[in-house]
Amino acid sequence: MSTDLTAGPQAAAELRRYAEALLSHLAANGTAPPSAPGFADIPGHWLPPAVEALVAILGGDDPLEPLSKAAGRDQQHTALFLCLALAVAGHGSRVHASWLGTAFGDLSLDHPVTHGQRSLWLAAARGAYGPAGKIFVLRKLDALAVQEHADPQQWVQALVPDEPSVVVPASLTDFPEMAEIPELGRPAQAAARLARLRSRCEEITSTRQAEHNSATTLTNDAASPATAWAEDEPLAVLRSLIGLGTPPGPLASLSSHLLDDLRPGADLHLTAIALHVAGPILRGFAEELEADCRLEPPATVTVTLLGHPIELHPEGPDPTTLAAAEASIVLAGTTPRRPPWDVALLAVAGVACLAGAVLGPALLAAAGVALLGLAGWRLWRRRKAAESDARYVAAQISELKELADGAVWALHAYAREAEGRAKQAADDSAELSRLIRRGPRAA
Repeated sequence: MSTDLTAGPQAAAELRRYAEALLSHLAANGTAPPSAPGFADIPGHWLPPAVEALVAILGGDDPLEPLSKAAGRDQQHTALFLCLALAVAGHGSRVHASWLGTAFGDLSLDHPVTHGQRSLWLAAARGAYGPAGKIFVLRKLDALAVQEHADPQQWVQALVPDEPSVVVPASLTDFPEMAEIPELGRPAQAAARLARLRSRCEEITSTRQAEHNSATTLTNDAASPATAWAEDEPLAVLRSLIGLGTPPGPLASLSSHLLDDLRPGADLHLTAIALHVAGPILRGFAEELEADCRLEPPATVTVTLLGHPIELHPEGPDPTTLAAAEASIVLAGTTPRRPPWDVALLAVAGVACLAGAVLGPALLAAAGVALLGLAGWRLWRRRKAAESDARYVAAQISELKELADGAVWALHAYAREAEGRAKQAADDSAELSRLIRRGPRAA
């Protein structure tokens, strides 16, 4: 405030009461209170003549005298008060272009955006000042060349957050691990990201005029008092100007506001303006994505199948790497076994017992038969274990060959898919550029 209101406590109290009533009426129905101002002027303070000028404008009278007096005391506060008050009242068309320039001041990448600037930005984006208001804000933003100081990844992340780390194309559905190979995954990832960018830009720019009409006002349709509008920045700034509080929240940088406006769920009016600023960034990024989508599939790919690296060629899996994998499967799937000395000893002992039974007791014959039976059982178990190992190794090798052949066919399908992906990426990039050129006019 340019002058402390405590210089005239009674006049200041009357001024605040009337100003608060004025804001309530403006927010509710766009008119001034029926009773004329009953407060006295406070020498050196801009608000009393500014309020008088506003009432004159709303009543269709000449505001020149009080307007000149208020501007002489504090030109920027007067302009900001009138611009926001008329916007809240739905009479933004009565705002003079020079008032906007004075009220807005200078934007800078190095300094935070003031609450007054943000409130004017919001009102202009919602169409409170008509097309000229949007153009005014756009020119302010364009003059800063934000794109020259921006990180494209950060802006794209704001526009389309929560992107998947790996995109599996349809051709590699049966072999999703192949999508993690950079030569195969990069084009698919780029195509998916470009498609999401196009879809997001379509969502922003296809907003119907009937839904977000340029004549939309900031009025309070529920006719609630101005105190209930504390969360609305334009009205919060007005309340701050008349000494009834401060705007909520800390100041933020220009880039922070633009990135917040780009995120899903933000006010689409603000998003449309932020998209215009991000246009050059997105066009350059889309060109890079399109170039990635045109990358030729590699002729040779090494993929891990059943834990073994297999080199794949268009004509089939590489015989050398396949043979090495088979040898590794045989080595890992076959249990090393010592010679069957235990079986031989049991057999010899059994024969000896049978021979001794001819001259000795019959019990030796029974022991011999038992020892020979045990030797046979041990030999049978050894044979069955070897057969089990052989079956396992054969199944693993068969599965490996089947997977290798399937992976080769998946690569052929990926190569066929690449041409369509490149064409779709070119269409997405062209449409993205067209949507960005439409800019805030569409919303």
